[in-house]
Amino acid sequence: MTLHLSRRQFIAMVAGTGAATLLAACAAPAAPTQVPAKPAEAPKPAEAPKPAATKPAGAAATGGAFDWKRYRGEKIDVFLTLGPRADQIKAHVAEFQELTGMTANLEIVPEQQQRQKQVIEFTSGNPSFDVTDVSWHVQKRLFGRAKWLLPLNDLLKDSSATSPDFDFADFAKAATDYATQSDGRMDTMPQVIDYWILFLNRDLFEAKGLTPPKTFDDMVAAAKAIHDPAKNVYGFVARGLKNANTPVWTGFMQGWDKDPVDKDGNLHTASAEAIEAAKLYQNLMKNYAPPGVSGFNWNEAQSLFFQGNAGIWYDGIGFAAPVEDKTKSKIAGRVLYGLQPAGPKAQHSAVFGGGFGIPASTKKPGAAFLFVQWATGKNLQKELLQKGLGAPARNSPYQDSEVLSKLTVPKAWADALVASGKIGRKGLPEVIPVTEFRDIFGVALTNMISGADPKAELERATAEFKPILEKSEKQ
Repeated sequence: MTLHLSRRQFIAMVAGTGAATLLAACAAPAAPTQVPAKPAEAPKPAEAPKPAATKPAGAAATGGAFDWKRYRGEKIDVFLTLGPRADQIKAHVAEFQELTGMTANLEIVPEQQQRQKQVIEFTSGNPSFDVTDVSWHVQKRLFGRAKWLLPLNDLLKDSSATSPDFDFADFAKAATDYATQSDGRMDTMPQVIDYWILFLNRDLFEAKGLTPPKTFDDMVAAAKAIHDPAKNVYGFVARGLKNANTPVWTGFMQGWDKDPVDKDGNLHTASAEAIEAAKLYQNLMKNYAPPGVSGFNWNEAQSLFFQGNAGIWYDGIGFAAPVEDKTKSKIAGRVLYGLQPAGPKAQHSAVFGGGFGIPASTKKPGAAFLFVQWATGKNLQKELLQKGLGAPARNSPYQDSEVLSKLTVPKAWADALVASGKIGRKGLPEVIPVTEFRDIFGVALTNMISGADPKAELERATAEFKPILEKSEKQ
Protein backbone atom coordinates (compact mmCIF):
# COMPACT_ATOMS: atom_id res chain seq x y z
CA MET A 1 0.00 0.00 0.00
CA THR A 2 1.29 3.45 -0.88
CA LEU A 3 1.55 5.78 2.11
CA HIS A 4 1.54 9.52 1.55
CA LEU A 5 2.96 11.62 4.36
CA SER A 6 0.37 14.25 5.13
CA ARG A 7 1.16 17.64 6.55
CA ARG A 8 -0.42 16.60 9.86
CA GLN A 9 1.57 13.36 10.06
CA PHE A 10 4.91 14.95 9.28
CA ILE A 11 4.48 18.03 11.45
CA ALA A 12 3.42 15.76 14.29
CA MET A 13 6.85 14.16 14.08
CA VAL A 14 8.65 17.50 14.26
CA ALA A 15 6.07 19.47 16.27
CA GLY A 16 7.52 22.43 18.06
CA THR A 17 11.02 21.89 16.71
CA GLY A 18 11.06 21.81 12.92
CA ALA A 19 14.57 21.78 11.55
CA ALA A 20 15.91 22.65 14.98
CA THR A 21 15.51 19.06 16.17
CA LEU A 22 16.75 17.57 12.94
CA LEU A 23 19.85 19.78 12.94
CA ALA A 24 20.53 19.91 16.67
CA ALA A 25 23.45 17.52 16.38
CA CYS A 26 25.34 20.11 14.35
CA ALA A 27 25.36 22.80 17.00
CA ALA A 28 28.03 21.19 19.15
CA PRO A 29 29.61 17.77 19.74
CA ALA A 30 26.78 15.57 20.88
CA ALA A 31 26.50 14.49 24.48
CA PRO A 32 26.60 10.72 24.90
CA THR A 33 23.30 9.07 24.13
CA GLN A 34 23.01 5.82 26.01
CA VAL A 35 21.27 2.86 24.43
CA PRO A 36 17.69 2.79 25.69
CA ALA A 37 16.26 -0.41 27.06
CA LYS A 38 14.72 -0.81 23.64
CA PRO A 39 16.77 0.42 20.64
CA ALA A 40 15.19 3.16 18.54
CA GLU A 41 12.67 1.63 16.20
CA ALA A 42 13.64 1.36 12.57
CA PRO A 43 11.07 2.89 10.23
CA LYS A 44 8.36 0.55 9.01
CA PRO A 45 8.21 -0.33 5.33
CA ALA A 46 6.38 2.03 3.03
CA GLU A 47 5.99 2.31 -0.67
CA ALA A 48 7.02 5.48 -2.48
CA PRO A 49 4.16 7.76 -3.55
CA LYS A 50 3.95 8.85 -7.12
CA PRO A 51 5.83 12.07 -7.92
CA ALA A 52 3.68 15.16 -8.08
CA ALA A 53 4.32 18.28 -10.06
CA THR A 54 5.42 21.42 -8.23
CA LYS A 55 6.23 24.92 -9.25
CA PRO A 56 9.76 25.35 -10.66
CA ALA A 57 12.13 24.85 -7.74
CA GLY A 58 14.57 27.50 -8.90
CA ALA A 59 12.00 30.24 -9.34
CA ALA A 60 12.26 33.19 -6.97
CA ALA A 61 10.28 36.31 -6.33
CA THR A 62 11.82 39.69 -7.02
CA GLY A 63 10.09 41.47 -4.16
CA GLY A 64 10.48 45.19 -3.59
CA ALA A 65 13.06 47.12 -5.54
CA PHE A 66 15.66 44.37 -5.41
CA ASP A 67 17.37 43.95 -8.78
CA TRP A 68 18.18 40.35 -9.60
CA LYS A 69 19.45 41.40 -13.02
CA ARG A 70 22.05 43.92 -11.90
CA TYR A 71 24.82 41.61 -13.12
CA ARG A 72 23.14 40.75 -16.43
CA GLY A 73 25.73 39.42 -18.90
CA GLU A 74 28.19 38.30 -16.18
CA LYS A 75 29.59 34.78 -16.17
CA ILE A 76 30.38 32.92 -12.96
CA ASP A 77 32.03 29.54 -12.44
CA VAL A 78 30.53 27.14 -9.90
CA PHE A 79 32.52 24.14 -8.63
CA LEU A 80 30.43 21.30 -7.17
CA THR A 81 30.78 17.78 -5.80
CA LEU A 82 29.22 14.98 -7.83
CA GLY A 83 26.01 13.73 -6.24
CA PRO A 84 22.23 14.17 -6.05
CA ARG A 85 22.41 17.75 -4.78
CA ALA A 86 24.69 18.82 -7.62
CA ASP A 87 22.21 17.15 -9.94
CA GLN A 88 19.51 19.36 -8.44
CA ILE A 89 21.51 22.53 -9.15
CA LYS A 90 22.23 21.34 -12.68
CA ALA A 91 18.54 20.61 -13.31
CA HIS A 92 17.51 24.13 -12.30
CA VAL A 93 20.47 26.32 -13.28
CA ALA A 94 18.62 27.57 -16.38
CA GLU A 95 16.09 29.10 -14.03
CA PHE A 96 18.83 31.01 -12.23
CA GLN A 97 20.15 32.24 -15.55
CA GLU A 98 16.69 33.41 -16.60
CA LEU A 99 16.17 35.13 -13.25
CA THR A 100 19.49 37.01 -13.32
CA GLY A 101 20.51 37.28 -16.96
CA MET A 102 23.86 35.74 -15.95
CA THR A 103 25.58 32.57 -17.13
CA ALA A 104 26.57 30.01 -14.51
CA ASN A 105 29.15 27.49 -15.71
CA LEU A 106 28.99 24.33 -13.59
CA GLU A 107 31.95 22.02 -13.05
CA ILE A 108 30.90 18.84 -11.22
CA VAL A 109 33.54 16.26 -10.26
CA PRO A 110 33.80 13.34 -7.79
CA GLU A 111 34.24 14.20 -4.13
CA GLN A 112 37.91 13.39 -3.59
CA GLN A 113 39.08 15.10 -6.77
CA GLN A 114 36.93 18.13 -6.00
CA ARG A 115 38.37 18.58 -2.54
CA GLN A 116 41.93 18.18 -3.78
CA LYS A 117 41.41 20.76 -6.49
CA GLN A 118 39.82 23.19 -4.04
CA VAL A 119 42.89 23.14 -1.79
CA ILE A 120 45.34 23.40 -4.68
CA GLU A 121 43.53 26.36 -6.20
CA PHE A 122 42.90 28.14 -2.92
CA THR A 123 46.57 27.73 -2.03
CA SER A 124 47.55 29.27 -5.36
CA GLY A 125 45.62 32.40 -4.41
CA ASN A 126 43.71 32.41 -7.68
CA PRO A 127 40.91 29.82 -7.68
CA SER A 128 39.15 29.33 -11.00
CA PHE A 129 35.66 29.30 -9.44
CA ASP A 130 33.42 31.97 -7.96
CA VAL A 131 31.22 29.65 -5.88
CA THR A 132 31.90 26.20 -4.44
CA ASP A 133 30.19 23.77 -2.13
CA VAL A 134 31.89 23.24 1.21
CA SER A 135 31.69 20.17 3.45
CA TRP A 136 31.80 21.44 7.03
CA HIS A 137 32.87 18.08 8.42
CA VAL A 138 35.99 18.12 6.23
CA GLN A 139 36.79 21.69 5.29
CA LYS A 140 35.37 24.11 7.87
CA ARG A 141 38.40 24.64 10.08
CA LEU A 142 40.98 24.42 7.27
CA PHE A 143 39.16 26.97 5.12
CA GLY A 144 38.43 29.11 8.15
CA ARG A 145 42.00 29.33 9.38
CA ALA A 146 43.29 30.19 5.91
CA LYS A 147 40.44 32.70 5.40
CA TRP A 148 39.92 31.40 1.88
CA LEU A 149 36.20 32.21 1.88
CA LEU A 150 34.42 35.54 1.83
CA PRO A 151 32.58 36.35 5.09
CA LEU A 152 28.89 36.66 4.33
CA ASN A 153 27.92 38.63 7.44
CA ASP A 154 28.07 42.09 5.86
CA LEU A 155 26.43 40.97 2.64
CA LEU A 156 23.49 39.61 4.60
CA LYS A 157 23.05 43.00 6.27
CA ASP A 158 23.21 44.86 2.94
CA SER A 159 19.71 45.25 1.51
CA SER A 160 21.16 46.02 -1.91
CA ALA A 161 23.02 42.69 -1.92
CA THR A 162 20.46 40.42 -0.23
CA SER A 163 16.98 39.90 -1.62
CA PRO A 164 14.17 40.68 0.83
CA ASP A 165 12.70 37.30 -0.11
CA PHE A 166 15.81 35.43 1.04
CA ASP A 167 14.60 35.39 4.67
CA PHE A 168 17.82 34.50 6.45
CA ALA A 169 15.89 34.05 9.70
CA ASP A 170 14.33 30.93 8.16
CA PHE A 171 17.59 29.00 8.58
CA ALA A 172 17.84 26.77 11.65
CA LYS A 173 20.22 28.19 14.23
CA ALA A 174 22.11 24.90 14.45
CA ALA A 175 22.85 25.11 10.72
CA THR A 176 24.07 28.73 10.82
CA ASP A 177 26.18 27.91 13.88
CA TYR A 178 27.81 25.04 11.97
CA ALA A 179 28.47 27.45 9.07
CA THR A 180 30.12 30.03 11.35
CA GLN A 181 33.79 30.10 12.31
CA SER A 182 34.90 30.49 15.93
CA ASP A 183 35.66 34.20 15.37
CA GLY A 184 32.11 34.89 14.20
CA ARG A 185 32.72 34.86 10.45
CA MET A 186 29.93 33.07 8.63
CA ASP A 187 31.77 32.00 5.49
CA THR A 188 29.31 29.48 4.05
CA MET A 189 25.57 29.57 3.50
CA PRO A 190 23.93 26.39 4.86
CA GLN A 191 22.38 23.98 2.39
CA VAL A 192 21.88 20.54 3.89
CA ILE A 193 22.43 18.10 6.72
CA ASP A 194 23.16 14.48 5.90
CA TYR A 195 22.46 11.67 8.37
CA TRP A 196 23.82 8.19 7.70
CA ILE A 197 21.27 5.39 7.64
CA LEU A 198 20.81 1.85 6.35
CA PHE A 199 19.33 1.32 2.90
CA LEU A 200 17.84 -2.18 2.86
CA ASN A 201 16.79 -4.35 -0.08
CA ARG A 202 13.20 -5.28 0.81
CA ASP A 203 13.09 -8.35 -1.43
CA LEU A 204 16.28 -9.84 -0.03
CA PHE A 205 15.14 -9.18 3.54
CA GLU A 206 11.70 -10.65 2.99
CA ALA A 207 13.13 -13.72 1.26
CA LYS A 208 15.06 -14.50 4.45
CA GLY A 209 12.30 -13.45 6.84
CA LEU A 210 14.40 -10.59 8.19
CA THR A 211 13.41 -7.25 9.70
CA PRO A 212 15.48 -4.04 9.68
CA PRO A 213 18.49 -4.40 12.02
CA LYS A 214 18.15 -2.66 15.37
CA THR A 215 21.64 -3.50 16.66
CA PHE A 216 25.09 -4.09 15.21
CA ASP A 217 24.69 -7.81 15.95
CA ASP A 218 21.42 -7.79 13.99
CA MET A 219 23.17 -6.10 11.06
CA VAL A 220 25.92 -8.72 10.95
CA ALA A 221 23.40 -11.54 11.20
CA ALA A 222 21.32 -10.08 8.36
CA ALA A 223 24.37 -9.60 6.16
CA LYS A 224 25.40 -13.21 6.78
CA ALA A 225 21.92 -14.56 6.01
CA ILE A 226 21.61 -12.63 2.74
CA HIS A 227 25.17 -13.15 1.49
CA ASP A 228 25.23 -15.50 -1.51
CA PRO A 229 28.21 -14.75 -3.78
CA ALA A 230 27.35 -17.66 -6.08
CA LYS A 231 24.22 -15.72 -7.07
CA ASN A 232 26.04 -12.39 -7.16
CA VAL A 233 24.25 -11.27 -3.99
CA TYR A 234 26.20 -9.65 -1.16
CA GLY A 235 25.09 -9.06 2.38
CA PHE A 236 26.63 -5.65 2.93
CA VAL A 237 28.26 -2.81 1.04
CA ALA A 238 29.79 0.49 2.10
CA ARG A 239 32.76 2.67 1.22
CA GLY A 240 36.05 0.79 1.08
CA LEU A 241 38.19 3.30 -0.78
CA LYS A 242 40.90 5.04 1.24
CA ASN A 243 39.72 8.35 2.73
CA ALA A 244 36.09 7.81 1.72
CA ASN A 245 35.87 4.79 4.04
CA THR A 246 36.81 6.54 7.30
CA PRO A 247 33.27 7.80 8.13
CA VAL A 248 32.02 4.21 8.06
CA TRP A 249 34.39 3.35 10.91
CA THR A 250 33.83 6.57 12.87
CA GLY A 251 30.08 6.02 12.51
CA PHE A 252 30.45 2.54 13.97
CA MET A 253 32.54 3.98 16.85
CA GLN A 254 29.48 5.92 17.95
CA GLY A 255 27.89 2.62 18.95
CA TRP A 256 30.60 2.36 21.59
CA ASP A 257 29.88 5.97 22.64
CA LYS A 258 33.30 7.13 21.49
CA ASP A 259 34.56 9.87 19.19
CA PRO A 260 37.96 9.55 17.47
CA VAL A 261 39.07 12.95 18.83
CA ASP A 262 37.51 14.46 21.95
CA LYS A 263 36.80 18.15 22.65
CA ASP A 264 40.23 18.54 24.24
CA GLY A 265 42.03 17.19 21.17
CA ASN A 266 42.87 13.79 22.65
CA LEU A 267 42.98 10.89 20.21
CA HIS A 268 40.92 7.78 20.92
CA THR A 269 41.69 6.10 17.63
CA ALA A 270 43.52 3.15 19.18
CA SER A 271 41.16 2.74 22.12
CA ALA A 272 39.37 -0.50 22.84
CA GLU A 273 36.19 1.02 21.41
CA ALA A 274 37.92 2.12 18.19
CA ILE A 275 39.36 -1.36 17.75
CA GLU A 276 35.97 -3.02 18.23
CA ALA A 277 34.45 -0.67 15.65
CA ALA A 278 37.28 -1.54 13.26
CA LYS A 279 36.66 -5.24 13.81
CA LEU A 280 33.01 -4.70 12.90
CA TYR A 281 34.06 -2.86 9.74
CA GLN A 282 36.50 -5.64 8.85
CA ASN A 283 33.96 -8.40 9.44
CA LEU A 284 31.30 -6.80 7.23
CA MET A 285 33.62 -5.65 4.46
CA LYS A 286 35.86 -8.74 4.34
CA ASN A 287 33.23 -11.43 4.73
CA TYR A 288 29.97 -10.05 3.32
CA ALA A 289 30.89 -7.37 0.77
CA PRO A 290 31.64 -7.89 -2.95
CA PRO A 291 35.12 -8.51 -4.37
CA GLY A 292 36.99 -5.27 -5.00
CA VAL A 293 35.09 -3.35 -2.32
CA SER A 294 38.34 -1.73 -1.19
CA GLY A 295 38.03 0.40 -4.34
CA PHE A 296 34.42 1.42 -3.70
CA ASN A 297 33.36 4.98 -2.97
CA TRP A 298 29.65 5.81 -2.52
CA ASN A 299 29.02 5.71 -6.26
CA GLU A 300 30.18 2.12 -6.71
CA ALA A 301 28.30 1.01 -3.59
CA GLN A 302 25.18 2.78 -4.81
CA SER A 303 25.43 1.10 -8.22
CA LEU A 304 25.62 -2.35 -6.65
CA PHE A 305 22.59 -1.58 -4.49
CA PHE A 306 20.68 -0.18 -7.49
CA GLN A 307 21.14 -3.48 -9.28
CA GLY A 308 19.59 -5.39 -6.41
CA ASN A 309 22.86 -7.15 -5.58
CA ALA A 310 23.32 -5.93 -1.99
CA GLY A 311 21.17 -6.47 1.07
CA ILE A 312 22.45 -3.57 3.20
CA TRP A 313 24.05 -0.30 2.13
CA TYR A 314 25.28 2.13 4.80
CA ASP A 315 25.58 5.76 3.66
CA GLY A 316 23.98 9.20 3.61
CA ILE A 317 20.22 9.72 3.74
CA GLY A 318 20.39 12.10 0.76
CA PHE A 319 20.80 9.21 -1.69
CA ALA A 320 17.10 8.33 -1.46
CA ALA A 321 16.24 10.25 -4.63
CA PRO A 322 18.32 8.09 -7.02
CA VAL A 323 17.44 4.93 -5.08
CA GLU A 324 13.75 5.62 -5.74
CA ASP A 325 14.28 6.68 -9.37
CA LYS A 326 12.89 3.89 -11.56
CA THR A 327 15.02 5.04 -14.51
CA LYS A 328 18.19 4.35 -12.49
CA SER A 329 17.33 1.80 -9.81
CA LYS A 330 16.02 -1.72 -10.33
CA ILE A 331 14.74 -1.78 -6.77
CA ALA A 332 12.93 1.57 -6.70
CA GLY A 333 9.88 1.20 -4.49
CA ARG A 334 11.37 -1.91 -2.91
CA VAL A 335 13.71 -0.26 -0.40
CA LEU A 336 13.47 -0.14 3.38
CA TYR A 337 15.11 2.63 5.41
CA GLY A 338 16.69 1.74 8.76
CA LEU A 339 18.35 3.81 11.45
CA GLN A 340 22.04 3.47 12.14
CA PRO A 341 21.85 0.46 14.51
CA ALA A 342 22.60 0.56 18.20
CA GLY A 343 25.99 -0.57 19.41
CA PRO A 344 26.85 -2.09 22.77
CA LYS A 345 26.83 1.29 24.54
CA ALA A 346 24.89 3.84 22.49
CA GLN A 347 22.85 4.56 19.39
CA HIS A 348 23.57 7.58 17.20
CA SER A 349 23.30 8.66 13.59
CA ALA A 350 26.48 10.05 12.06
CA VAL A 351 25.88 13.65 10.96
CA PHE A 352 27.53 15.51 8.10
CA GLY A 353 26.61 18.73 6.34
CA GLY A 354 27.61 21.64 4.16
CA GLY A 355 26.76 24.75 2.23
CA PHE A 356 28.06 27.17 -0.38
CA GLY A 357 31.05 29.48 -0.11
CA ILE A 358 32.53 32.30 -2.20
CA PRO A 359 36.32 32.57 -2.59
CA ALA A 360 37.62 35.70 -0.87
CA SER A 361 39.67 36.43 -3.99
CA THR A 362 36.79 36.37 -6.48
CA LYS A 363 36.35 39.44 -8.64
CA LYS A 364 32.60 38.79 -8.78
CA PRO A 365 31.42 38.66 -5.16
CA GLY A 366 28.03 40.27 -5.87
CA ALA A 367 27.18 37.97 -8.73
CA ALA A 368 28.42 34.95 -6.76
CA PHE A 369 26.27 35.94 -3.78
CA LEU A 370 23.19 36.04 -5.98
CA PHE A 371 23.90 32.44 -6.96
CA VAL A 372 24.34 31.44 -3.31
CA GLN A 373 21.00 33.04 -2.40
CA TRP A 374 19.26 31.26 -5.23
CA ALA A 375 20.88 27.88 -4.48
CA THR A 376 19.90 28.03 -0.80
CA GLY A 377 16.55 29.75 -1.36
CA LYS A 378 13.28 28.38 -0.06
CA ASN A 379 12.16 26.66 -3.24
CA LEU A 380 15.26 24.53 -3.77
CA GLN A 381 15.31 23.78 -0.04
CA LYS A 382 11.74 22.53 -0.25
CA GLU A 383 12.68 20.29 -3.15
CA LEU A 384 15.53 18.82 -1.07
CA LEU A 385 12.96 17.51 1.36
CA GLN A 386 10.31 16.62 -1.18
CA LYS A 387 12.66 14.47 -3.26
CA GLY A 388 14.68 12.94 -0.41
CA LEU A 389 17.94 14.75 -1.16
CA GLY A 390 18.74 15.36 2.51
CA ALA A 391 17.58 17.40 5.49
CA PRO A 392 17.21 21.05 4.42
CA ALA A 393 18.96 23.70 6.52
CA ARG A 394 15.84 25.90 6.52
CA ASN A 395 12.80 25.50 8.77
CA SER A 396 10.13 26.33 6.18
CA PRO A 397 10.22 23.07 4.16
CA TYR A 398 9.04 21.15 7.22
CA GLN A 399 6.06 23.48 7.58
CA ASP A 400 4.91 23.65 3.95
CA SER A 401 1.70 21.69 3.44
CA GLU A 402 2.18 21.44 -0.34
CA VAL A 403 5.67 19.99 0.03
CA LEU A 404 4.66 17.57 2.75
CA SER A 405 1.67 16.30 0.82
CA LYS A 406 3.75 15.59 -2.29
CA LEU A 407 6.82 13.78 -1.02
CA THR A 408 8.21 11.58 -3.79
CA VAL A 409 10.06 9.31 -1.36
CA PRO A 410 8.55 6.75 1.02
CA LYS A 411 7.20 7.75 4.40
CA ALA A 412 9.81 5.40 5.91
CA TRP A 413 12.53 7.73 4.59
CA ALA A 414 10.92 10.70 6.36
CA ASP A 415 10.60 8.60 9.52
CA ALA A 416 14.33 7.80 9.31
CA LEU A 417 15.19 11.47 8.83
CA VAL A 418 13.21 12.55 11.89
CA ALA A 419 14.46 9.69 14.06
CA SER A 420 18.07 10.29 13.01
CA GLY A 421 17.75 13.93 14.00
CA LYS A 422 16.99 12.85 17.55
CA ILE A 423 20.16 10.75 17.86
CA GLY A 424 22.54 12.69 15.61
CA ARG A 425 26.24 12.99 16.43
CA LYS A 426 28.98 14.53 14.29
CA GLY A 427 30.46 11.84 12.09
CA LEU A 428 34.02 13.18 11.81
CA PRO A 429 36.26 15.15 14.19
CA GLU A 430 36.28 18.91 13.60
CA VAL A 431 40.05 19.22 13.19
CA ILE A 432 42.13 21.11 10.64
CA PRO A 433 43.96 18.08 9.18
CA VAL A 434 40.77 16.07 8.65
CA THR A 435 41.91 15.07 5.15
CA GLU A 436 45.10 13.60 6.61
CA PHE A 437 42.97 11.91 9.26
CA ARG A 438 40.80 10.32 6.60
CA ASP A 439 43.78 9.35 4.44
CA ILE A 440 45.86 7.77 7.20
CA PHE A 441 43.06 5.84 8.87
CA GLY A 442 41.56 5.11 5.47
CA VAL A 443 44.68 3.18 4.51
CA ALA A 444 44.46 1.23 7.76
CA LEU A 445 40.83 0.33 7.09
CA THR A 446 41.56 -0.72 3.51
CA ASN A 447 44.34 -2.96 4.83
CA MET A 448 41.88 -4.55 7.23
CA ILE A 449 39.64 -5.60 4.33
CA SER A 450 42.61 -7.62 3.11
CA GLY A 451 43.01 -9.23 6.53
CA ALA A 452 45.36 -6.94 8.44
CA ASP A 453 45.05 -6.86 12.23
CA PRO A 454 42.77 -3.96 13.31
CA LYS A 455 44.64 -3.23 16.54
CA ALA A 456 48.03 -3.07 14.84
CA GLU A 457 46.69 -0.95 11.97
CA LEU A 458 45.02 1.56 14.29
CA GLU A 459 48.09 1.85 16.51
CA ARG A 460 50.26 2.51 13.47
CA ALA A 461 47.83 5.04 12.04
CA THR A 462 47.45 6.80 15.39
CA ALA A 463 51.22 7.12 15.77
CA GLU A 464 51.39 8.61 12.26
CA PHE A 465 48.53 11.05 12.72
CA LYS A 466 49.22 12.29 16.25
CA PRO A 467 52.14 14.62 15.40
CA ILE A 468 50.19 16.00 12.42
CA LEU A 469 47.27 16.88 14.69
CA GLU A 470 49.52 18.39 17.37
CA LYS A 471 51.37 20.53 14.82
CA SER A 472 48.12 21.78 13.29
CA GLU A 473 46.83 23.00 16.65
CA LYS A 474 50.03 24.92 17.38
CA GLN A 475 50.04 26.88 14.13
